[in-house]
Amino acid sequence: MKTLRHFLLSAAVGMAVLQGHGQQLPQLTQYVLNDYIFNQAVAGSRPFFELRTGHRYQWVGVQDAPRTFTLSASSPLGAKMGLGGYLFTDIVGPTRRTGVQLSWAYHLRLTEDIRLGMALSGGLLQFLIDGSKIQFRDPGDPIMDDQLRGELKPDATFSFLLYHPNWWVGAAAPQLLNNEVVFLHENTGTLSRMERHYYAMGGYRLPLGEDFRLEPSFMVKYVAPVPMKVDVNLLMRYRNTVWLGTGYRTNDAWSATIGYWHKQQFQFGYSYDVITSNLRNYSTGTHEVTLAITLGRPAAGAQPAP
Repeated sequence: MKTLRHFLLSAAVGMAVLQGHGQQLPQLTQYVLNDYIFNQAVAGSRPFFELRTGHRYQWVGVQDAPRTFTLSASSPLGAKMGLGGYLFTDIVGPTRRTGVQLSWAYHLRLTEDIRLGMALSGGLLQFLIDGSKIQFRDPGDPIMDDQLRGELKPDATFSFLLYHPNWWVGAAAPQLLNNEVVFLHENTGTLSRMERHYYAMGGYRLPLGEDFRLEPSFMVKYVAPVPMKVDVNLLMRYRNTVWLGTGYRTNDAWSATIGYWHKQQFQFGYSYDVITSNLRNYSTGTHEVTLAITLGRPAAGAQPAP
């Protein structure tokens, strides 16, 4: 019976994570502004040192709904390389997932305007369960105490980015090591595993006169056995300083975004998701804020800053 209880607890936690996000890694509406989080080959593609932080409060009004914090930094290293790193924390009820990675990217010049960036990343992932936040029908059940329990596992990611001043397309595969996570340190198996994720992303920059630019973009996310999710966004930028946009995530939400880049140094972005699933009956929506510091000067042939 004890083995069965441990099995059910592991299954329940695993299902909570998958249902909370539809995937195990952070989900961001402003993926264009936080593109390095999803594709580390971005590092070195722009002539800027970039320090970015994101805060996402998902499904406001729903108890124990996901909250996500990200912090990333990237910079070119010479003309052909880039370095970067990121930290994220994803909190869903009694579970907390924290990841940190460092990356190195190399950029090849294919033509005068087209470059190919390839990146390798490595780091650690930690998944914690706070037993003090879990209530059982039988308070004396020894299945779980009130301590923090979890695992610290290595992880790796490969990504590439093909880019031009007017467009970009890329893909990434995080959690390549597919490590198993054992919460309770039992000899029984576990249903929890760091599943491999697959991202594909791209976009186009369409100039509309001297001051405006229309920018459609997409991101496709897949992790088995969850159905594939597709994000599509459309931004209108004015002098690369102010932008307004809208987006849609399949079976999830519509979004509206506004942003400002002050003197090519300080960036602010805000988005609001209007839920389209049945969760709209319980939540007022999702808020996301992005802040950034960018230091550098544009260079010929480089990818424009987001």
